[in-house]
Amino acid sequence: MKKKNTSGLNGLTQEKIASQAKRRKFFKMFRLVVATMIAAVFAVLFLMPIVLTITNSFMASSEISANYGSVFATTQTGGKVYIAEKVNLKFIPDMVSFSQYITVLFKSPEYLLKFWNSVILVGPIVLFQLIIATLASYGFSRYSGKLRSIIFFAYIILMLMPYQVTLVPNYLVSDWLNILDSYWSIWLPGIFSPFAVYLLTKYMRRIPTSVIEAAQIDGAGEWQIYRRICMPLCKGAICSAAILVFIDYWNMVEQPLILLSDAETHPLSVFLSKINQGEIGLAFAVATIYMVPSLLVFLYGEEYLVDGITYQGGIKG
Repeated sequence: MKKKNTSGLNGLTQEKIASQAKRRKFFKMFRLVVATMIAAVFAVLFLMPIVLTITNSFMASSEISANYGSVFATTQTGGKVYIAEKVNLKFIPDMVSFSQYITVLFKSPEYLLKFWNSVILVGPIVLFQLIIATLASYGFSRYSGKLRSIIFFAYIILMLMPYQVTLVPNYLVSDWLNILDSYWSIWLPGIFSPFAVYLLTKYMRRIPTSVIEAAQIDGAGEWQIYRRICMPLCKGAICSAAILVFIDYWNMVEQPLILLSDAETHPLSVFLSKINQGEIGLAFAVATIYMVPSLLVFLYGEEYLVDGITYQGGIKG
């Protein structure tokens, strides 16, 4: 019998496989390029307000009023004016001016006072919320039972509630404790916020029980396990919680407006929410200064933030 000539068929098959591989590679590269372009467009859109704020902070007051004055204009009765003309969004000032920063930093100390009010309000909240959250999370992760489950479920319910829902109860409790119109009315609800407890509890539960059991065999007590095992392993989660809590309370507006009647104790975020027509230029400079701590905290802890969110448990090498 004659042997079939399979060399030609094998050649055609190999060419077909190579063609399909090239086609798949092309479509994969095409999808990557399209996804990158879409991500770049969204990145530009999200960064535009920040870039616009920073560049406009170096404009003179007259130039800012000429570009955006119609946006903040009001009628004699206090109503808004209909904008019949297009607003001129400028990213590059005609002439760089530091007058806004000179006014904010040297001529008007009230803005720096409000900035330090923000620091005084947010700093203790971040510090003590993390201390309480690490201790509570250790208890939730180490012990089990119906009572533990009920309390942790209550934490989740409270975390899902927006602050506006609990604002009236916080006001009534602050009034009952006689701490209304003081920093304690802001500190206490923030320090005992359930968010950090939830985040750290989920993280601590991923620590292998074999590690804790080995420490117990070596004679370690609960405090030593908490301090020498859980805290070092949860460093990324603690940094993540610190960054998220800081950004959340750094931008708070409702709490100071409701719980602090004295405008001298309000943080800088309240000023930014009440921009007047004559303070448009100052608002750009103040907003730029106000963004600096958040950006520094995020850039410094970006590695910890990603690590704390994506870590799935286990011991790192």
